[in-house]
Amino acid sequence: MKLLRLLPLLAFAVAPLGAQTPPATPVPLVETVITATSAEIWSNETGTETYAIFKGNVVVTGTNLRITCDRIDATAAGSNDTTAKNTTAQDVEKFKTILATGKVHIVQGDREANCERAEVLPREGKIVLTGKPVVIDRSANIVFTGEPMTLLKNERRVQGENVRIILPSVPDLGFDKNSPAPAKPADAAPKP
Repeated sequence: MKLLRLLPLLAFAVAPLGAQTPPATPVPLVETVITATSAEIWSNETGTETYAIFKGNVVVTGTNLRITCDRIDATAAGSNDTTAKNTTAQDVEKFKTILATGKVHIVQGDREANCERAEVLPREGKIVLTGKPVVIDRSANIVFTGEPMTLLKNERRVQGENVRIILPSVPDLGFDKNSPAPAKPADAAPKP
């Protein structure tokens, strides 16, 4: 029974995957639901870590969140972990890592990410995307690609290496080559 308490904690921990900036209007909270073809949850012998594996057609839905992937592996501090902060069952700090793999698709608000591997590091407040990651910000009409890419919790910020960013069109700031050159102002004429 104690192991089943990991499910709501896992659901709470994956919620910040795409969250960088809180929405202007509060979004009503909804239950987080995880579905998969199979799941396994267990603790190590000392009770210092709890593990969960969800396999096959994994779907996580929750408040302003949808994640789909082939597999999720999670490691959380167990009930006997003395190094973990004093946490409640709803505290994301209890999680050490959450790894989503295989056709990972994350949608939260106006942002989405696609990759082969998303490693959530709740204690560090970041998510590292690898495997041809693409991050799309629909509100700004921007597409980011790179390898690896890092999303930072509570910030509307993406970091990456070998990046390519596609931005909205910028108007032509040049001149019309068919128009005559403008006349020089009188005060700009050379002085004798």
